[in-house]
Amino acid sequence: MTSYTPPGDGPFAIPTGLLIGERWTAAASGATIAVDDPATGATLTEVADAAVAEGIAAVDAAAAAAAEWAATAPRKRADVLLACFHAMMAQQEWLAQLISLENGKALPDARGEVAYAAEFFRWYAEEAVRIPGELATSPAGGNRIMVQYQPIGIALLITPWNFPAAMATRKIAPALAAGCTCILKPASETPLTALAVAEIMRRAGVPAGVVNVVTTSQPGPVCSAILHDPRVRKLSFTGSTQVGRVLLREAADQVISASMELGGNAPFVVFDDADLDAAIEGAMVAKMRNAGEACTAANRLYVQRGIHDAFVARLVERMGALKVGAGTDPATQCGPMINRKAVDKIERLVVDAVGKGARVELGGETPAGDGYFYPPSVIADVKPGSEILREEVFGPVAAVTAFDTADEAVALANDTEYGLAAYVYSGDLKRALAVAERIECGMVAVNRGLVSDAAAPFGGMKQSGLGREGSHHGLLEYCEAKYIAVTW
Repeated sequence: MTSYTPPGDGPFAIPTGLLIGERWTAAASGATIAVDDPATGATLTEVADAAVAEGIAAVDAAAAAAAEWAATAPRKRADVLLACFHAMMAQQEWLAQLISLENGKALPDARGEVAYAAEFFRWYAEEAVRIPGELATSPAGGNRIMVQYQPIGIALLITPWNFPAAMATRKIAPALAAGCTCILKPASETPLTALAVAEIMRRAGVPAGVVNVVTTSQPGPVCSAILHDPRVRKLSFTGSTQVGRVLLREAADQVISASMELGGNAPFVVFDDADLDAAIEGAMVAKMRNAGEACTAANRLYVQRGIHDAFVARLVERMGALKVGAGTDPATQCGPMINRKAVDKIERLVVDAVGKGARVELGGETPAGDGYFYPPSVIADVKPGSEILREEVFGPVAAVTAFDTADEAVALANDTEYGLAAYVYSGDLKRALAVAERIECGMVAVNRGLVSDAAAPFGGMKQSGLGREGSHHGLLEYCEAKYIAVTW
């Protein structure tokens, strides 16, 4: 079984095989998947390409470990998760360099991701010993109602490429805290981070078979086979709404509990009375974190007319000053997109918006040269019907539109099939909270540009998903509530 040694002083060479049970192994066919550096387009290494048989082997390993892990005392599970937190934070810089290398994000963003990812281990180490139970007297008074929360069973966890560490730990940690075993299927664009995290967990004391990792270029057949195995009882997926719909249909055949964190189209609403400095700082975080490649990224910036021109001018100034380059370069503030397809999509959305009357205030053209780069861009006066207001841009393009009234802002914000995150800036807290309540989404940040927190419920409404991750809500996604009727 091969391994990959990234630049830097790391604790081990990263296994590039499949983690099934107690050992790493190559795919039976010998097939591999190339992992590219988005800054250059060059291949970094190759990882194992699993077929259906390896997917079922991972289910076998998870099933073999399931009973013992479920019976493990909550305190012991908590100790293991806390060990994973400390082990991961001890390698923060190494992991950040790895994320920047295979994903392209700037090092400050990568360091932030590692800290955020590790925090799920710490948070769920604390939650593992607080799984609730309930006892009540029935209304008729003749018996007791006792409710226990038990592990739901083997979980298939499917994660995207844009946060390769955090999306893995946000699923693995609550699954393990609840007493479930799991199979992680990371994105083939950024598998190395997930493989490194899995090896860190293995070395930190996670028992064999509790966490299995399968990389594959055939996610449809492999995940379908896993979801049709009756031993699998949970699916957690983060990715596009289109793929989420397909997986929900697959999960329906075995009536599998499904958690879905799907697409976003976040509005960023700025009122005239907002603190302009704070709104610009918030917009830079909400729009440019991970170069805009985030489901929570501000996609549609709605700015009240009285402050609109000043906001656009300041945003152009700030975004125009960003240093574009390889994520591993310490000076980089905006790294490359994940692949050529991503750049082509951004270009298509900008061309469509300009063709319908929008003005390019900054950027707006794909640069020549190696790698998958798109410059930080601002387009203003974006017209209704523009595709960039309908689709997730997933890149460093801020689309700005003016509005006049709060009712208009709410209508614009809700004019989408998505409902994941939103941002509201106003000096009037009463108005900001009233608008936040009217926006149809699962998360709203008021006068701040960052919404994610391991202790908060993360998830959306409408076509943005089902269920929640993080907080105690995320733990209950991996539990079954069992009612026991008792008389004494």
